[in-house]
Amino acid sequence: MPKILDVVTIPAKSLRQRSQEVEVTQIGTPDFQGFLDDLIATMEVQHNAAGLAAPQVGRNIRVFVVNENTGPKVYINPEIEVMSETVVESEEGCFSVPGVWGMVPRAKKVRLKSLDRHGRRLETAAKGFQAIVFQHEFDHLEGVLFIDKMTHKTQGLGTKSV
Repeated sequence: MPKILDVVTIPAKSLRQRSQEVEVTQIGTPDFQGFLDDLIATMEVQHNAAGLAAPQVGRNIRVFVVNENTGPKVYINPEIEVMSETVVESEEGCFSVPGVWGMVPRAKKVRLKSLDRHGRRLETAAKGFQAIVFQHEFDHLEGVLFIDKMTHKTQGLGTKSV
């Protein structure tokens, strides 16, 4: 049964460190699969969670999960390619930076290449909110927080945390 992990907040060291790639041989192990289940369960109990990255639970490995229309999806060792020069600015918040909301510029369209939870190659083109979530979670793997890119603070009304 999955367990709910503690979400770390600033100034936790894991939030400011670049995460290490996951070895492909690790992906199928019971320990790693259990961690993925725990990460998903933790994301799902967070109110309005759009995604959660491993550094947010104190693990500096290149993994994040995203709450998609079809259910939670795992992304391992992701790489992001910007597909559009068009930038959109939207309001973001983060469980690891509680109480802070702000406007953040992000690429409108991206392509994400990664491995799924079974170690299979996965390529996803995203636009709009999904592209924003991918970029936000990917930044966590790089040790970057949304407050580093924020243009100004907002009230955070009616916005999903990513």
